[in-house]
Amino acid sequence: MRYAVTIAEVLHLAWALAPAALLAAMAAATRLGRLQPPALWRLFQGVSYLALLQSAISLLTGTGGAQWHGIINVTALGLVLAVLVQLLGTVIGATSSRYLQGEANQRRYIGALAAVLASVHLLLLADHWLLLIAAWAATGMALRHLLCFYPERPFAVLAAQKKTIADRLADLLLLGAAALAWHETGSGSLSVLFEHIAQQGLSMPLHASAVLLVLAVTLRSALLPVHGWLIQVMEAPTPVSALMHAGVVNLGGFVLIRFAAMLDQAGAARALLMALGLASAVLAGMVMLTRTSIKVRLAWSTVAQMGFMLLECALGLYTLAALHLIGHSLYKAQAFLSASSVVRQTRLRALHALSSPGAISMALAPLLAIATVLLLTSLPGVAAWPWWWSAVLGLAWAPLLWLPAARAGSPARAAPLLAGLLMVAGLTLAAMLGHALPLGLHDTPDHRLGMIALIGMSALYLCQSLLQLRPQWLSRWRRWSYAGFYLDEAYTRLALLLWPTRRPLAAPPDNHTGN
Repeated sequence: MRYAVTIAEVLHLAWALAPAALLAAMAAATRLGRLQPPALWRLFQGVSYLALLQSAISLLTGTGGAQWHGIINVTALGLVLAVLVQLLGTVIGATSSRYLQGEANQRRYIGALAAVLASVHLLLLADHWLLLIAAWAATGMALRHLLCFYPERPFAVLAAQKKTIADRLADLLLLGAAALAWHETGSGSLSVLFEHIAQQGLSMPLHASAVLLVLAVTLRSALLPVHGWLIQVMEAPTPVSALMHAGVVNLGGFVLIRFAAMLDQAGAARALLMALGLASAVLAGMVMLTRTSIKVRLAWSTVAQMGFMLLECALGLYTLAALHLIGHSLYKAQAFLSASSVVRQTRLRALHALSSPGAISMALAPLLAIATVLLLTSLPGVAAWPWWWSAVLGLAWAPLLWLPAARAGSPARAAPLLAGLLMVAGLTLAAMLGHALPLGLHDTPDHRLGMIALIGMSALYLCQSLLQLRPQWLSRWRRWSYAGFYLDEAYTRLALLLWPTRRPLAAPPDNHTGN
């Protein structure tokens, strides 16, 4: 009987690891085989389709919850993200095969892309500290080959070096967090850790472990002040940018959601996470207002969204963070893979814009947006989030209700206002429906931290409004904001000290769109 159980466990393990094994074999084939790039791309597409199919079957058959000796844990959220990652990998692979046609080093690119996808799949299944750390480190090392696909571009190499520094520091912090947790529980299993916390609470070593975990995640998620590499990754091929912004950088949010049981009782770690996430969301949002390059604006948008997502985790809103992660991944993949059409659409909007928003419109917009969110979340039978989060979302979506000043006294203002209200209502309803998905998450809102988050978002909205109404008041601030408040300077100097570049860095890559 024991033999039969062992066979069943092995089969479950083999099924869970099948996508990672297929993609790892694909990565090995690019080094060992003699196939030319066109054949390798066709093979990659076949492997990625198989990996996507396996992940989708696992999700549809409800195999979440399967565990294997404290090493693998197939959660519902992990399966959803596995399907998402494999879908993005399939699309990015197809785009890359056309984008890189005729380029050298395609074999290395295919191998690195397959290795990244295999490592991410392992991370999503990890139930052991060592597997999680190894998978995350392997993701970064494989990604470096993609970031340096054009080694003659100094900013691409600089971005890779800065990311390497952040990754190695994050690895050390994760090892420290694992050592403290392992010493307390006597096991490296995450499931054992969460059971220990549920029974005995959080000791001081586990509090320290949670703080180290938060610091490691912020380094991996490109929050300020180590965000510079994510901006300079624009020098890499556009499909690599899509992979970074739509997939890899979002892993920090998943890890925090995975450790929700620890964060719930780690007050210091949650406060630190909220401070870093809120500061990144506000400052990056302000920098976005002064940038002109579409791809660079998208990069700063990712920094802001990462800060916002980690802020949601700090506030205990894990379901919203998971939905945010999924939505952000899909949006950024589409935005980067269609960057040229985004540029054309932006220029057309600029040509047809009538005027800047009016003061009355900007004053009433947050009130209308907040009222809409509160009204929908107060319906009977709806699992509503705290009122202060409705206010935060209302401030974030308020610019959708801005009306040009030329229409302030015109009956035509009703149509765009109605369209904006429908968008706010649609976003709210989508978030409410997302809460009904069986992701296996439990929210634990922190009301004191929530009020601080509300103040921060109010400050960001005020800056947005002032920039539209009185741009001359903020002329000095605009210079600082355009430079990213110089928060990346020390980090850049450290990277250049460790890896001096042979070519001068003449100007920041904001005035071009890269590839």
